This record gives sequence, C-alpha cells and structure tokens, in this order.
Amino acid sequence: MAKRQDTKKFFENLSGAGKSIGVLTSGGDAQGMNAAVRAVVRMGIYVGAKVYFVHEGYQGMVDGGDNIEEASWESVSSMLQVGGTVIGSARCKEFRSHEGRLKAAHHLVQRDITNLCVIGGDGSLTGANLFREEWSGLLEELVQQGLIDEKAAQNNSELHIVGMVGSIDNDFCGTDMTIGTDSALHRIIEVVDAIMTTAQRYLALVSALACGADWVLIPEMPPEDGWEEQMCQKLSESRSRGSRLNIIIVAEGAIDRQGKAITVNNVKDLVVSCLGFDTRVTILGHVQRGGTPSAFDRILASRMGVEAVLALLEASASTPACVVSLCGNQAVRLPLMECVQMTQDVQKAMDEKNFEEAVRLRGSSFNVAVLNVGAPAAGMNAAVRSAVRVGITEGHKMFAVNDGFEGFYKGQIKEIKWGDVGGWTGQGGSILGTKRTLPAKHLDKIAEQIRIHNINALLVIGGFEAFLGVMELSAAREKYNEFCVPMVMVPATVSNNIPGSDLSIGADTALNAITDTCDRIKQSASGTKRRVFIIETMGGYCGYLASVGGLAAGADAVYIYEEPFDIRDLQSNVEHLTEKMKTGIQRGLVLRNENSNENFTTDFIYQLYSEEGKGVFDCRKNVLGHMQQGGAPSPFDRNFGTKIAAKAIQWISRKLKESYKEGRVFANTEDTACLLGMRRRAMVFQPVVQLKDQTDFVHRIPKEQWWLKLRPLMKILAKYKTSYDVSDSGQLEHVTRVRPKKVD
Repeated sequence: MAKRQDTKKFFENLSGAGKSIGVLTSGGDAQGMNAAVRAVVRMGIYVGAKVYFVHEGYQGMVDGGDNIEEASWESVSSMLQVGGTVIGSARCKEFRSHEGRLKAAHHLVQRDITNLCVIGGDGSLTGANLFREEWSGLLEELVQQGLIDEKAAQNNSELHIVGMVGSIDNDFCGTDMTIGTDSALHRIIEVVDAIMTTAQRYLALVSALACGADWVLIPEMPPEDGWEEQMCQKLSESRSRGSRLNIIIVAEGAIDRQGKAITVNNVKDLVVSCLGFDTRVTILGHVQRGGTPSAFDRILASRMGVEAVLALLEASASTPACVVSLCGNQAVRLPLMECVQMTQDVQKAMDEKNFEEAVRLRGSSFNVAVLNVGAPAAGMNAAVRSAVRVGITEGHKMFAVNDGFEGFYKGQIKEIKWGDVGGWTGQGGSILGTKRTLPAKHLDKIAEQIRIHNINALLVIGGFEAFLGVMELSAAREKYNEFCVPMVMVPATVSNNIPGSDLSIGADTALNAITDTCDRIKQSASGTKRRVFIIETMGGYCGYLASVGGLAAGADAVYIYEEPFDIRDLQSNVEHLTEKMKTGIQRGLVLRNENSNENFTTDFIYQLYSEEGKGVFDCRKNVLGHMQQGGAPSPFDRNFGTKIAAKAIQWISRKLKESYKEGRVFANTEDTACLLGMRRRAMVFQPVVQLKDQTDFVHRIPKEQWWLKLRPLMKILAKYKTSYDVSDSGQLEHVTRVRPKKVD
C-alpha cells in the first residue's frame, strides 16, 4: 500500500482547515447548478473548510447580511434532483461599479471568505476575474475608510477564484459541455419528439442531430444565399419519398449572410407560400430551463464541484483564476480569461460575418454492411442512421443486416437507402434487430454472404458480443479471405462494459432511467416517516450503472462486484445510515448491482437493513429490470451515436482507400479490425487484438475501469471518510484553438 501512495497523489494532503469558501450562482439559471453547489459544500466541509452560500449571486454579495449564510452538510440534502438554483441567481448592475465591488469585498472579509466558486456564464466569470484583480486595492480602500483593520487585510490578502460554467447554451469555449446543456436538450427533444420546431445556437444544432431535423438555422453558420429555394426543395423531396412530417429548427439570433434576422415566422410564411404545407410554430423559450436535471448534468456538476474545491485548495498567489471543465471524459482546468477571450472571439467573428472562423473556433464506391449485435441499447438507431447517411455521402452503397450475426449467416441482408432511416434517431431499441449469436460457428455461411453481396467493410454496433464477434472474424482472416476487409466495432450497451471505451451508446439513457426512478421512489414517500430504499440495477458484473447512477441519485451506499464487500461492510453501512437518519435526513438510498455478490442478494440486504434499522427507519426494495434498456434514447446517446458512427464510417473510407489494390479490397493487418472508443479526451481506434489483455472475459468487463475513481467521490458526498486519488484531476493548461483541417 505504501508503494501505491508514492505513485499517486491523494487529497488528504490538501487541507481546508482555516479556509472559507463562498459559492454563488449567477446569471440565468441552469439545471445541474444545485448538484454543483451540493458538491462544493460537501467537499469543502469534508476537507475542513467553512463553506458559505452567497444567495442571489453578486447581488447577495453586494447586499451582505443574511444573503451570505454558512452552509451545513444537511442544508444541501435533497438538492440533487431540483432544477434551477436553490440559492438564487440575480443579475447585478451594482457589482459592475467599483462601489458595488467595494461593498462585496467588505462583506467577504467580514467572514474571512477568500475563496470563491462562481457558477455562471462568461459575464459572471469575467466579473469574478475583475474582482480578483482589484482585490488588493479594494482592501486598501476598506482600511483607509476604517471599515476593516490592517490585520483583517493581511489575513485576507489573496482572493482565489474558480469558475464552473452553468449555461444551457453551451456557448463557452474551453469546455465540451456546460452544466445545464444536457438537461435543456432533454426538454427540447421531449417537445420536438411530441410536436416539433425551435431552440438556441448549440442547442439548435445538437437537438437537430438528436431528433433528425430536416433543416437547422443557427447564428454561427448562416445559410448560403438562395437557402430558401434549397430548403423548400429538400422538404418537397422528403414528402415525395413518403415523409408526412418535417422538422425545422430555428435558433434564437439566426441570420442570413447579409446579417438579416431569420425568424420562425419568416420560415413558416416561406414554407406555406412556396409549398402550401400545413405549418405549426412552437417556441420553446423557458421550457428549456425547466424540469429536473438529467443524469449527465448531475454527474458533470458533481465532478466539477469537487474539482473546483481541489483547485481552490491548490491555488496560490501566482495561480490565475481558472475554469474547471470537461474535455471528452477528462476534467481539466483552464485559465478563466483565456476561455472568456476565445468565447468573445467567436462573437467577434460572427459580428464581422466571418462565419467559417466562428464555426472553426467552436470547434470510389464500396459496399459497407451495418449490423447490431447483443442486447438492444437506446441510441443504436441513431448510430445506424448516421452511418447510412454518412456512408452514402461518402459514395458507398450501404447494406443493412437484420438480427446481427444470425441474420448475417441466414442472408438477411439488403441495401438501405437515405430515406429508409428517416425518423430513426429518436426510436428506442434496435430497428435492424439484434441478437447475441456469435459468428464463430457460422463462418462459412457468413463468408458466403460477404461474397454474394460483395461486402467490402463491416460496421458492428453493439455490446460485449459485438466485441467478441469482431475478434472472431479478425482471427478467422488466416482461413477466410472474405474477412480481410476493414471492420470496426462501435460500443452500444447499457452495461458500459466494453474494454477500450469510457462510454457506450445506451448507458446514458439507462442512467437517466435509474435516476428518474430513484427520484420518483423518493418522492413517493414524501411526508412519511424515515425510509430507506434498496434498488437493484442491471449491468451484469459491471458496476457502472449502479455506481454512476448512485452518484447521480445521491445514494448512501452502492454494492458492486468490482469492489468486494463482506458482512462487516454491510453492518458498517447500516450503522452509518442509521446515524445520518437521526440527524434529520429523511430518505436513504442503497443501490446494488445485480451480480455484485451471489450470497448478499437484494433480498438479503433488504432484510438486513429492515432488521437493523428498526425504530429509526423502515425499508422498501425495487428491482428496476429491463426498464433500463427501454424508452427513447437520451439526447446524449442520440448525439454520441450520431457522432461516433460518422467517425467510424470516415475511418472505413480511409481504410478502404488504403487497402484497395489491383481491383479488390484486402485488409489483414491488426489496425484494420478496430474498436472505436472514447478514451479520456479523444475518440480512439484500437485494434481489437490489442484489447485482449485488457479484458476479463469470464466476467465480461474491462480489467481497469475509469469510473471506479468516482466511487470515493460518491462516498464523500454521502458523508463517509475515505481516500480519494486526485492524481487524475485537472491541471491548469491553456486553451487550444482548433485549426481547420484540409479536406480532400
């Protein structure tokens, strides 16, 4: 154990004793802000710091008094599932003035608050940075005016700022996703799935991807001149193919190339006058800000809140104010003003009508077969749709294989065209059909079907069976030339148990199902006496759903196979929960992965908690079952499926060009049979044979799983004392500008 301590950095070395942290939300509210506040409060208290709520944003800081209130552990209970911001958010003109900031400084010094965690947009964060730059001057003025003494000024001489971006628009450079964006997409897609039409910049673009819109208009990329005719022609072609419904999404602020505003009413009048289609307008407005935060936003905000406290503990006089954010699946810290500057550069480029620059700052025919393998996962259909349409755009003929490898060897293969996948994005399950059958016993027949249909490449979308299937086909290349074609697997499984990828299509939808159910179960008992809920999740031997679902739902304990437990651990958990229940906590939540332990079953744990909690709380149990697989895919899974499948097809196109020689495709190297996965910050193609050593084939899980590092965080937020490895936490780095790639 000592050796491990030498190679890792643990946050026990970072003490908050004697420090005070203020947390505020500013600007427009966004779902997930409360999860961030909760994480800051609990992590701050955990490391020994005092944490203060600053109510009503900067206005509360300027007004002082009861607006700045010390937070307790219990004061953030039951916040996780609440939308908006419980501590209030207000725009404050007075803070923009020197006099307002002087008042704010005085009120902070009175409570020795020299660490601020600001959750808001670029305006809120810019204001925080200016406050920090002026801090020493403000203290001098307060001393001169006799409002504070020299000792107070000396004790509070440095102000440290860490920002988290809370904005539904996702319009802040330097972070992949801002707190609130995913929840806003949930709201938009709920409405668009039900009726269909408008939104906001990034929200417009991504919701267009997620719901399969026919046309999208956003400020950053105004349409080419003559867009009106092009749009009407596309809508007309869609109707001629049998489509009965078209979706047009118009972002707030959409403009044409001359800078003239494009409104929803303009678009409606155009469609009616040119095509005569019955057209309805739905303006989403504040619907996008409402509702409970999604699982993604709760997890993002919890991770970022803890990261913000760590950044404050590590800050020094020379450390610039920073923003904690997410790049891929990796926490990063970026200089606040670099992010603000880049965000402003985007707006400047748009103002100057340099639209290509604004988007940049944001960031021969072959036959290709697509099939789903394994259990259904929400988002599979979005991935298939994306693959088919990108493949056709790249010049390929696309073939759909029904019922996985079983359908493959039976010859259930047919060409699939652009219009065939219309409306697939929001559909749950697998429209192609999917089965767990592996190819090894049917190699002769599968090879024959590849010859019959002249298949030149394979895209396999699915779970652990898909991974095994691509490995089997790759291994059979020595015997069968038919399998010497580029093949790529895209992970799609609710269990998120595929080696080589941090995330799988379908896992986010399952997490939302778990989180929603936990919220409803807890709400169903409101007004009753103290109660603990024991909930069983799916996942096979993989504890991802239970652990990350527990983090999103605010669980008190989570039992998984990867972290062995015995009767002493169970007893300790019961006692810990009993003590918490005596302090005013009304609800307890315990999650158990279905295969966590063959003896300590869900029934056993339920009976144990029921018996040991007598007189303090009673128990209920719930087995979630296959509801975690069903339903429409979440916005994240729709978009993740769309993007990862598009990237897979582009890889296939490159490999086909590289391996096409003397009139045929021949690909038999390791790097032509790959798994495409999200690894930390990037999408990475990894040869499947190289993933063998990283896989526990008996239990169908990777040998190393990134999310296990989140378990101590979940325990800390549930008031357990534990060790937390922060060697993987964000280090301050600079914002990278994306250079445009040359396109053939």
